[in-house]
Amino acid sequence: MLAITSLLNLQNASLINGIIQSLEDEFGLDDVQDTPDPHITYLLAGVSQHESLKQVLEDVAATTPPFEAYTTGLGLFPGPNPVIYIPVLRSEELNRLHTRLLAATAPLCLRTDKFSTPELWLPHISLALHDTTPELLGPVLQYLNEQTYNLKLRISNLAILRQEGEQFIPEEVYPLEGELHR
Repeated sequence: MLAITSLLNLQNASLINGIIQSLEDEFGLDDVQDTPDPHITYLLAGVSQHESLKQVLEDVAATTPPFEAYTTGLGLFPGPNPVIYIPVLRSEELNRLHTRLLAATAPLCLRTDKFSTPELWLPHISLALHDTTPELLGPVLQYLNEQTYNLKLRISNLAILRQEGEQFIPEEVYPLEGELHR
């Protein structure tokens, strides 16, 4: 499986990595660091035509202008290992890019994650996953609740993250280079 994402800019990535590091220091939560580059995931996919996927993403990036996205609050995906995240607010630009990516990559994908569909997609930035427990939620959320998470993000790239051992690392990054139409 590959992840098709947008990596956060250096300033926002540093902020998120600081939060993630504080969760490791305070609570020992470090599994999210298996993906060391904070990002927003558009879809997870098994891909049959890897080189074609690269060309499709390059084409989408070349015709998509960079844009702003915003975050607010904290979110939680429940379960035995709850995921704690910062929600990214869906906007017209973000939805348009997500829809374009789904349409452009569909012929190349063997399968996609069900949460990548437009109805279920919830863009977010993960802060803790896999090593969390329901017992840790209260203290972790109390700790995180001492800050606000209203960020302005510059969406300026598409990236393929691929699994290498335990980590997901950027394989390719394509800058968004489309022109704004006014």
